[in-house]
Amino acid sequence: MAGNPAVSNGFHILIVDDEPNIRSGLKKGLEKLADVIETAASVNEAIDHFEAGSFQLVIVDVRLPGDRDGLDFVSYVHERKPETTAIVITAHGTVETAVEAMRRGAFDFISKPVDLNLIREQVARALDHHRLQVENRDLKDRLANAGEISGIIGNCNAMQVLFQQIRQVADTDATVFIQGESGTGKELIARALHDLSNRSSGPFVAVNLGALPETLLESELFGHEKGSFTGASRQKPGCFEQARGGTLFLDEITEVTARSQVDLLRVLESGTFMRVGGEDLLESDARIVSATNRNVQELIDDGTFREDLYYRLNIVPINVPALRERREDIPLLVEHFLNHFCQRHNRPAKQVANEAMHVFTAAVWPGNVRQLRNVMERLVVTVTDNTITPEHLPAELRRTRPAGPTAVRLLAEAAEAAEKDAIQAALVASDCHRENTARALGISVRTLHYKMNRYGLN
Repeated sequence: MAGNPAVSNGFHILIVDDEPNIRSGLKKGLEKLADVIETAASVNEAIDHFEAGSFQLVIVDVRLPGDRDGLDFVSYVHERKPETTAIVITAHGTVETAVEAMRRGAFDFISKPVDLNLIREQVARALDHHRLQVENRDLKDRLANAGEISGIIGNCNAMQVLFQQIRQVADTDATVFIQGESGTGKELIARALHDLSNRSSGPFVAVNLGALPETLLESELFGHEKGSFTGASRQKPGCFEQARGGTLFLDEITEVTARSQVDLLRVLESGTFMRVGGEDLLESDARIVSATNRNVQELIDDGTFREDLYYRLNIVPINVPALRERREDIPLLVEHFLNHFCQRHNRPAKQVANEAMHVFTAAVWPGNVRQLRNVMERLVVTVTDNTITPEHLPAELRRTRPAGPTAVRLLAEAAEAAEKDAIQAALVASDCHRENTARALGISVRTLHYKMNRYGLN
């Protein structure tokens, strides 16, 4: 066993070849690409090494002594640890052998005599492929373990607080006021409150108050009687009636005029309303959830929004974090939308290259989750490659990443170093109790195990 002390990438390579010169030459030529390189002369010896260690890459000759050849070992590796990448080399290369090697799970096939520069390039590609596989698997594990309520996904502390608020208030009839930037998912939160309430069997009615002119707003909210105005050819129930026994979501509540604010305040205070042109008082039996993307206090100070109406609406406030405030959730959301749109548009499964993921996490996202969702759908539809790279990303995202690939790499390395230090400190604080450590870090035990292995903290 020999490693390069100047390298600390965590990669272990196993070289299997019955020729000593090939083994030693490859080991010396690849030592800068891995921490540990081990060698074996037969399949049986290779299996002993493989079972005792943890290898990201195996390089194996097809023809080996004994009753099993290199392709048998590739099959063995693929069955035991499919994330381990395999490169097959042989002095007797044929198309049939290459096809069989790939069928058994090999990443690449190289003919002897081995060009050392070529194999270095292939090994670097294979290790990148392995890293991407592991990170995608980790993302899927995190996505499976992530918090989710009615389609809202999040694993960061801010989203866990949000989920707790939703659960606490959902089974009550308390009026809820949601504040957050455009695209953060305010309507999804309103639907979650409805779905988890004892009104879930009733209707969920959403109305965008900012999209309605004042002349139609009263009729839309409270309904109208036949003949009450020109064009009113029949009686029409409004949103308050339609939401009876359920939830009424008033989006962009701060966009209504002063007159409509008075009408809404009256309904909230009395619990009754009248249709336009009607004389009968109707009872309101809808749970009210409202939302805005504006600073309400500024509107109150300007005199454009009634303070008493705000107090009526703001019984339970819920603040939704912007996407830039929950960057650790971006890989989860990317993976979720990627899988969703691949299935929806009948596209082959895709993956996101590390460099592209760095761009996603570094971007500003003024449109928040809605913008990320739209970007992912566009990429699924337009990118024909199996891997999404930075070159595929919209220009507005690529402009927001750090200046150049070196800065991206340094940022990623700094983040990983900080994460390793945090895990190490949490392990020490909990006396290496893994469940307590995972709880303190806000991650699953499975994710903790993966990260401990990744950073060599075992």
